[in-house]
Amino acid sequence: MKLVTKESDYAIRAVLFLAQNNDRYVSSREIAEKDNIPLRFLRKILIVLKNKKLIETKEGKTGGIKLKEKADKISLKDLITFFQGNIQFTECLFRGEICHNRATCVLRKRILNIEEKVVKEFEKITIKTLINDFNHE
Repeated sequence: MKLVTKESDYAIRAVLFLAQNNDRYVSSREIAEKDNIPLRFLRKILIVLKNKKLIETKEGKTGGIKLKEKADKISLKDLITFFQGNIQFTECLFRGEICHNRATCVLRKRILNIEEKVVKEFEKITIKTLINDFNHE
């Protein structure tokens, strides 16, 4: 199980780069080169971010990509959810069917408690938080 997939990681890094350069439009090629993200993969990520209305694009020589949303309004939970769905550690499935012990499972209750705490922590971490962390290193 991966808590954060490569796609989510790349999305977070791309949004972080855009937030640090929010005074100008940035090309996808520049993001790919600076953050070592495969360009074809990045373009797919940018489509999702545009559909979620986090970025805006501008065509032409002075065009590119720019954040539409403020960095302090974009949480890691949002980005992870966009690319991975809800954060969960177990689906409580057995051979493709929902487990019959689901309602009384003590382990499931503990896991849901952990999931809730992890989701809350990811909600607290914004792109702005990461920028601040980076600037204080």
